[in-house]
Amino acid sequence: MDYKALFHIAKLLISSPTRAWEEISLEGRRRVFTLFVYPMIGLCGLSVLVGSLITVGWGGPQSFQYAMTRCCAVAVSLFGGYFLAAYLINAVWTRFFSGPGNLPLAQQFAGYAMVVLFLIKIVVGVWPDFNVLALLIQFYTLYVVWVGSRALLKIDDKSRLQFTVVASVLLLLCPFAIQLVFDNLVSLLN
Repeated sequence: MDYKALFHIAKLLISSPTRAWEEISLEGRRRVFTLFVYPMIGLCGLSVLVGSLITVGWGGPQSFQYAMTRCCAVAVSLFGGYFLAAYLINAVWTRFFSGPGNLPLAQQFAGYAMVVLFLIKIVVGVWPDFNVLALLIQFYTLYVVWVGSRALLKIDDKSRLQFTVVASVLLLLCPFAIQLVFDNLVSLLN
């Protein structure tokens, strides 16, 4: 795993999305799963695990069970949210924006566009006090999607705003909805 390249692309997507999306579009069909999405989900889960153990403290098996449940909730929500958002973005792109219906390209777009959400989960996992600030920072996803929709998906300028809003809402709400269902199932089964 090349974590140096992982952090490089994450930093570039945050600091200079135009340049990052140009590099991503030039690299062709890359396995976004193994090179970006899965390592980021792993880092998110690890930070939530460590943060839960720090916050709750080590009080025996229940504290470890709580930390593992929180870690699994984040990993499942990001994993499922990524695939659900990519599928829905592809469907919306094809149906309403006359896209070619290219699911691998939509998956590549969704994976890199979730960089803001990944980084927020990593930071909030360790420092839960930044939760309110994280809600505001999520709006930066709009800009990352705005730039990526033109560079990678070639969305025309007249429908780019609508696509950006729809794709951003899907990228943020799909993981949230899956985590909500997961949390309710865990509390129901406990």
